[in-house]
Amino acid sequence: MSKLQVLDHPLIQHKLSLIRDEETGSKEFRALVEEVSMLMAYEVTRDFPLQETEVKTPVATAKCKVIAGRKVGLVPILRAGLGMVDGMLRLIPAAKVGHVGLYRDPETLMPVEYYCKLPPDIAERDLIVIDPMLATGGSAAAAITFLKDRGAQNIKLMCLIAAPEGIQAVQNAHADVDIFVAAVDECLNDHGYIVPGLGDAGDRLFGTK
Repeated sequence: MSKLQVLDHPLIQHKLSLIRDEETGSKEFRALVEEVSMLMAYEVTRDFPLQETEVKTPVATAKCKVIAGRKVGLVPILRAGLGMVDGMLRLIPAAKVGHVGLYRDPETLMPVEYYCKLPPDIAERDLIVIDPMLATGGSAAAAITFLKDRGAQNIKLMCLIAAPEGIQAVQNAHADVDIFVAAVDECLNDHGYIVPGLGDAGDRLFGTK
C-alpha cells in the first residue's frame, strides 16, 4: 500500500490557512500556492539518493554530496496544477515539465484525457504529479494510469488538500504511488467539493468562475 505523508511544517500550515481564506485574492493566492509548493518539494524529494564528490573550495578540497543522477519530471494536472509548478522549479530547476489534461464525461462520469505532453524519457524519470486538490481521486488516478501506460515507473502524487475519499481511491488504484499532502480534510459534499477545503482552486488561481 502506498504511503500517505501529511506535511505539517509550521510554515506550510500557516500559508495553507491563508490559502483557504475566502478573502485571499487571486494574486496573493497564486503566490501562496507557489510558496507552499516549494516548501512541500523539500519533503517530496527527501528520499533522493546522494553520491559523494569532491569540490575545490578557496581553501582546500572538500568531500561533498550531490544528488545521484536523478532525472525529475513534474506533471501538473491541468489547469489548477499549473499553479504549483513554478514553486517546485525554484528548487528543482533541471526538472522537465509534462502536462496532462482531463475532463469528466457527463454521461459516464469517467475521466477522459484531452491533452498529454510528456518528456520523451519519461520512463527514466522520477515523476511528481501535482494538483492542488485531491477530491474524488478520479482525475489523479486516471492521470497516473495514463503516465504508466506511457512507460512511467516511479511516480509520486503531491496535493495541497485531500479528502479521505480521494486518498482511498488513489491508493486502491495505485498501491505503488506515495501521496504527499499538506492537509486531510473532513469529507466531500454533494457537489464533490472538499469540506472545508478552499473552493475551486483553478478559479481562485486564475480569477475565473
